[in-house]
Amino acid sequence: MRTSTMTQEKIRTQGLDALQRALGAVGMVRFLQQFESGQGDYTVERGKWLDPLSLEQILRGKRSSRKQA
Repeated sequence: MRTSTMTQEKIRTQGLDALQRALGAVGMVRFLQQFESGQGDYTVERGKWLDPLSLEQILRGKRSSRKQA
């Protein structure tokens, strides 16, 4: 099978068929659910909880988590 000459649709179809054969229908669905794109803007949300912290606070938290491990 030469994937370089296959259409995207054909690759997708054969890939889903391979997943179903290897994992079964339920396993295939569970596998595909891992790759949902989600929602929101991670960069904006990350800034909201990181911006208020100073570098010293971040480092202190990291040191504290190392001691607990």
